[in-house]
Amino acid sequence: MIEKKDIALEKAVLIGVITKEQNEDKSKEYLDELEFLTYTAGGEVVKRFTQKMEMPNPKTFIGTGKIQDVQKFIEENEVGTAIFDDELSPAQERNISKILNCKVLDRTNLILDIFAQRAQTSYARTQVELAQCEYLLPRLKGMWTHLERQKGGIGMRGPGETEIETDRRIVRDKIALLKKKIETIDRQMEVQRGNRGQMVRVALVGYTNVGKSTLMNVISKSEVFAENKLFATLDTTVRKVVIKNLPFLMSDTVGFIRKLPTQLVESFKSTLDEVREADLLLHVVDISHPNFEEHIESVNNILVDIKSADKPTIMVFNKIDAYEAEPFDDTDLLAERTKVNFSLEEWKKTWMSKVGNNALFISAINKENLEDFKKRVYDEVREIHVTRFPYNKFLYPDYTEE
Repeated sequence: MIEKKDIALEKAVLIGVITKEQNEDKSKEYLDELEFLTYTAGGEVVKRFTQKMEMPNPKTFIGTGKIQDVQKFIEENEVGTAIFDDELSPAQERNISKILNCKVLDRTNLILDIFAQRAQTSYARTQVELAQCEYLLPRLKGMWTHLERQKGGIGMRGPGETEIETDRRIVRDKIALLKKKIETIDRQMEVQRGNRGQMVRVALVGYTNVGKSTLMNVISKSEVFAENKLFATLDTTVRKVVIKNLPFLMSDTVGFIRKLPTQLVESFKSTLDEVREADLLLHVVDISHPNFEEHIESVNNILVDIKSADKPTIMVFNKIDAYEAEPFDDTDLLAERTKVNFSLEEWKKTWMSKVGNNALFISAINKENLEDFKKRVYDEVREIHVTRFPYNKFLYPDYTEE
């Protein structure tokens, strides 16, 4: 955990709503995640505000009384940032900024900011910049509160553009330029993928911060950046891995998240192509997270969106060392948490072991049960390889054509 004396964290408040579609428990889960996002971005959450509503207020997201409570707290505690759990419309953002008189962000803006911090390569920075420009374009009017739109009338009927129109044109030109740049890099990456030959491709997918990069480091003996923060990995890393005598390619992809901004899905299209073109997916799950079932559902939904849901998949339940619970019998699904860890045999009795009849339980950081993991991956890759190269006697001396 980062100590406050080492780094000056930006004070922030979080705002969420409780609706028919998002009950109190769900709202708390989302705000927990939003707090982790805030910490990852360099902020410190000093208070949360929630309000029960039929639907968010179209003008200020929350009600008049509640937003006055937020405004009072921000003034009294010198808070510089208000972060809303859902994406705000341009009008909502302008209205709220006038009332709170502080920096106003929504979940999408916060995620984009983290991506901007994490982008290391030119390609990742270009992807993030494109997503930021597309997010910014409809919100430009609010950026010019000091220069009201010029009105028509005497002396105002000349050529030229208003500040807002000029900026919109600049941003549109920037978007077009970034898209061309990404298309060029996409073509280069497509050629690179084609040059990898016919090696079997395995892609690690999963929610953000589930341990994909740590697993990649252990299996490929490489040094992929891994950290206990959201979106530690943005750039897809591809490594050649050899298990027994069988080589294959393994890629570590960007982590998914609930309410993933559509701008990022589009701008990270090529990064997600590693998933689309994979022969086998390893869906890594943080079993110690209280909401891991929702994480699985979120990842599966994104896999459907990118047309990769039908690929052969192994469910890899990671961080079994961090899961603390009460021992249970065969009929128990998940019992109350205590200070007792499950054994591998107990894990195999849970419903998770029957997900697709293809599940593994490991601890990547403690290297627990990695031999079973390697064997399962080897068997799956070998089967794909045999199908692709049925007469490779060197790799498969025991293989006979039926």
